[in-house]
Amino acid sequence: MPGKHLYEYAVIRLVPRVEREEFLNVGIILFCKGANYLNCKHQIDTEKLKLFSCELEVEEIENNLKAFEKICSGSKDGGPVAQWEKPDRFRWLTAQRSSSLQTSRPHNGFSDDLDATLERLFGELVL
Repeated sequence: MPGKHLYEYAVIRLVPRVEREEFLNVGIILFCKGANYLNCKHQIDTEKLKLFSCELEVEEIENNLKAFEKICSGSKDGGPVAQWEKPDRFRWLTAQRSSSLQTSRPHNGFSDDLDATLERLFGELVL
């Protein structure tokens, strides 16, 4: 029997050179409407990033990823999007972009423990 929570997740991708369409998975966003849950986790592997020989500044990327966290948590300093309802925030975060931070299309599954699922997906898809 599947878990009790239907969730959606997307992989956060760092695209050092958009024109080359190469990317590095750097995070996960997990959303569950039924549990009123929206969370994300990220980590940049700077050694892998060096392989792309890109011009991106790691500090700038980290700041942008922290914005994802602020929006997920509904932080007051996360800007106007962070004040939206969780489903709307998830859809905004996972909208298609042509910037250096993009997300995969959303995928779904079932879980009994959303925090553990976030950790598992992070371990499988990012680390």
